[in-house]
Amino acid sequence: MNHKTLKTFVVLALIGLLLGFGGSAMAADDGGKININTASVDELTKLKNVGPAYAERIVEYRKAHDGFSTVEELTEVKGIGPKTLADNIDRITVGMPENE
Repeated sequence: MNHKTLKTFVVLALIGLLLGFGGSAMAADDGGKININTASVDELTKLKNVGPAYAERIVEYRKAHDGFSTVEELTEVKGIGPKTLADNIDRITVGMPENE
């Protein structure tokens, strides 16, 4: 194998590994972002300024409203305001909610 072929192989192998580990470890499906429609309470607590009580409210809101349509809708959850959204906007995503 020449240097260029080896480099290509290593890059493809790393991509394969990353895709293999991208399952539900953080309910991530978009570049490592946390999907607020599928994340567990524990996973949601990894967000900035979101403790267990707020994470539970997020899950309750999600169940009551058949999921979130936009990340901005997160501010509809009691206690989650524009600052918390702004602090996490690059870390969250929405996707199709799974049947819970």
